[in-house]
Amino acid sequence: MYCIIHFGPDTYTDKEWGYGDENPMIVNPTQFNAMQIVGAAKAGGFKGVVIVAKHHDGFCMWPTKTTEHNISKSPYKNGKGDILREYRDACNKLGMKMGVYCSPWDRNSALYGKPEYVTEVYRKQLQELYRNYGPLFIVWHDGANGGDGYYGGAKEVRKIDRSTYYGWDITWGIARKLQPNAVIFGDVGPDVRWVGNEEGHAGETCWATYTPHAPDSGKMPGNGYTKDSEGTEGHRDGNYWMPAECDVPFRPGWFYHKSQDGKAKSPDSLLNLYYKSVGRGACLDLGLEPDQRGLLNDDDVAKLKEFGMLLRETFAVNLAKGATLKASNVRGGNLKKFGPANLLDNDPYSYWATDDKVKTPQLILDLHGAKTFNVIRLQENIKLGQRIDAIGVDAWQDGKWQQIATATSIGGNRLIRLGKNIKTNKVRLRITKAPVCVALSDFGLYMDRHPLIEELQKPSGS
Repeated sequence: MYCIIHFGPDTYTDKEWGYGDENPMIVNPTQFNAMQIVGAAKAGGFKGVVIVAKHHDGFCMWPTKTTEHNISKSPYKNGKGDILREYRDACNKLGMKMGVYCSPWDRNSALYGKPEYVTEVYRKQLQELYRNYGPLFIVWHDGANGGDGYYGGAKEVRKIDRSTYYGWDITWGIARKLQPNAVIFGDVGPDVRWVGNEEGHAGETCWATYTPHAPDSGKMPGNGYTKDSEGTEGHRDGNYWMPAECDVPFRPGWFYHKSQDGKAKSPDSLLNLYYKSVGRGACLDLGLEPDQRGLLNDDDVAKLKEFGMLLRETFAVNLAKGATLKASNVRGGNLKKFGPANLLDNDPYSYWATDDKVKTPQLILDLHGAKTFNVIRLQENIKLGQRIDAIGVDAWQDGKWQQIATATSIGGNRLIRLGKNIKTNKVRLRITKAPVCVALSDFGLYMDRHPLIEELQKPSGS
């Protein structure tokens, strides 16, 4: 889990997408505090933040050499401010990871739409960010691709070839060279894909493997130029290991709007989204919206903190710990290397495996006494891929096995939130479909004491 933070001219104009003609003088946060913002994300259980260094209006939140339209032309710290540097310092102090998003679309630049914009502005902006604000865990790209804008005073509509204009292979190469440990996110990855919606959830079935396709046959897919809906589930036979990211704003909009005060998602709503994103093997990317002061609203901070407490409380105790595990098959009879006891250690890469021909094994957990739970967690050793297509889980009740859950894709993390509490002393896991033998690394049982509610708020577009 990580947070993407939108703050810039739109924060002051009450817009979601700036036109590019905004006066830099309006960007003047009087109390900007990166520690407060990053600290609130950390309290929520998030591991990193993605900073919107430049949105579509073209205003850069760092003192760049590529355009006059940047923070040094604002009154902030008398033109000596650097919002990116303050976030970097806060992440270092708080032990949080940092990523950046620099919009490829630039409604301010007179060069936008020409090849020179990509080579002399956009790529040079990425080089500045990657060189000066690392280490970065992710570099983030979206599909906003031209339209009407200020464009240096031209005030016109400019269209680009979404398949080829940004030369993504060369553009991605900048990150590979300058931030080799960063994953690259975009509609076409190449490392992390967009899930295809801005509602914060992946498909019930969600494969980490994916092949992006262009909307028009014969063309190369690009960011903003894919069959978006395919990202929700991915492809069982996809060509690339490209797990999904589920992005969703905390409030209805991505930028701060005073009219949305008090409308941030409730802690229970965030927990629901957690199960539908992280619980389906994807990442959750929550949008935070600092206000004109440069601070998160107090209500937003309180809700993040409570969400973090809910998460920690729910997953503090694995009720399966201490159970005796009996598998119908263990690879080569080697209990030490491939036995089911590996499911209860803390190593995500130790695992229970079966012989090659055994694709539908069973596993019984004897809990040595009645335990009550309503969440099941399964994880595969993803170094060996996603191997399981479907499972069933049973509880021993009234002298017989009764099915309590089914699920499809497992991958790096699968959380099954049951509709009711289950009290039992034995649990059975059945692998019901798999093309190859299993390599399962984790089995957990947890008690979530929070109500199962459906999120009704629908976010607006980014």
